[in-house]
Amino acid sequence: MTPATASAPPSAATTAEPSSASVRRPLLDWRVRFGALSLVWGFSFLFIKVGNEAFAPLYVTLGRMLFGTAVLLVTLAVKRERLPRGARVWGHLAVAAFFLNALPFSLFAYAELTIPSTLAGICNAASPLWGMLLAVVVVSDDRPTRQRVAGLGLGFIGVLIVLGAWQGFSGQDPLGTALALIASASYAVGWQYVRRTLSDTGHSHLSMSGGQLLLGTVQLALVAPVFATTPTSFPALPLLSVLALGALGTGVAFLVQYGLVDEVGPTTAMMVTYFVPVIATTAGVAILGEHLTWNTPVGAVIVLIGAALTQRRAGTSRAPSGGRSRAVSRIVRIHRTGS
Repeated sequence: MTPATASAPPSAATTAEPSSASVRRPLLDWRVRFGALSLVWGFSFLFIKVGNEAFAPLYVTLGRMLFGTAVLLVTLAVKRERLPRGARVWGHLAVAAFFLNALPFSLFAYAELTIPSTLAGICNAASPLWGMLLAVVVVSDDRPTRQRVAGLGLGFIGVLIVLGAWQGFSGQDPLGTALALIASASYAVGWQYVRRTLSDTGHSHLSMSGGQLLLGTVQLALVAPVFATTPTSFPALPLLSVLALGALGTGVAFLVQYGLVDEVGPTTAMMVTYFVPVIATTAGVAILGEHLTWNTPVGAVIVLIGAALTQRRAGTSRAPSGGRSRAVSRIVRIHRTGS
């Protein structure tokens, strides 16, 4: 989760005049939807932990993708929109689905076998830091400023504090922590890929997101039976957790986030990211009884400050023009928060 999310290239509707449907006032105030989105994404880490109690991590992720895809496909049918067309688009979407969905979702599920959901939520917040690091190391048109580089350094100091580096990382499982950090880095790689390959397809963000999740589901459906034990029973609570993780935390959350971006702009909508680790930590401690030491919340605050600095830009002149810039931001934002 860099502070937010990703998945939909621009469409004709993005740059056209708003239709009567697009200006219709939503039933719920944007603040209510913002709060609901924060809760759903914050509780995603708890849902993963509960799902792991009955199902192998790959099947937790497969269920998540399956239910999330179902929500988007039903929405596409209701809106009478189609999935994208063209082998090139589907090829790029397959790569995006791997780095933005199948891989990070699976890594977080495996990580939570050995680390608390609170730590997983905080590691997810490191996504913008990885994105900034890519901008520094890889040739990019998104040039880092001194302030953003300082944010990168501050953020990684926060990660070290969360992990208790001065104690030799004692008390944290190194493999589980590494998996969670790699998952957050995968988002950054995926965002860069989407930005460079899927920014001018002519398809709507809903169509692209539906195609992407569908491909991620297919990828997991092929891999899960080979590398994990197929479930033979379906206990109610873990099954409901996976259902909520997919239908709410992946499917509905994508739709709500896009609506927020359209209504209040990407900057305000992106702020949901800063609430997610707070909610994930609160849920883990209050509901799952996870232990919390002083360095975890202190480090998390530093991570979030660093992440916020990496999102600051000197100006808007470097951004791509018009609807394309706005549409690409939506792509990158819908996957970022949704862990």
